[in-house]
Amino acid sequence: MTDKHVAIYIRVSTSQQDTASQKPDLERWAEGQRQPVKWYHDKISGKTMDRPGMGKVLAAIERGEVSAVVCWRLDRLGRTAKGLTALFEDLQKARVNLVSLKDGLDLTTPAGRLMANVLASVAMFETEVRAERILAGQAVAKANGKTWGGSEPGRLIANGATKEQVDAIQKMSRAGSGVTEIARATGLSRPTVYRHLA
Repeated sequence: MTDKHVAIYIRVSTSQQDTASQKPDLERWAEGQRQPVKWYHDKISGKTMDRPGMGKVLAAIERGEVSAVVCWRLDRLGRTAKGLTALFEDLQKARVNLVSLKDGLDLTTPAGRLMANVLASVAMFETEVRAERILAGQAVAKANGKTWGGSEPGRLIANGATKEQVDAIQKMSRAGSGVTEIARATGLSRPTVYRHLA
């Protein structure tokens, strides 16, 4: 029989992001384990469960090679309640534990299973709210006659942004949008958004 290992899963949404916030905690956790660990990585949105790294984790689980799946935070596994709930069910059927360091989650307990489903719903809610904020920012820009991707002759550009983009940055920031969301909605780089928020 194949020796089982702990699958440590790391995901970031884009190739521009890095794993610096996740890896140190996971490495410290891994150092205290007696079982061998294997690292799995993805650089893709959590809105879909169809990811190369996650596919390798699931294939290893099906082969009976995994004793536990460990992640930094539950939203690293996925951002939809449907996908996460299905994953939880698959793990329980395969008798594979799930550990989320930041959420204090352990699927071997009834409280952990309840918490997992609650957190899955929260992850989906946050994704939907984020999408609504981006659309709201785009609607504000459209109402102001702004279309992203180029400057019209004679339009004033200050510090890499037009007046309409600066207005959208301020409005979205007051509405609670994060820098990444604002950058996507306005078509600006994150450093430019930071500069105008500062």
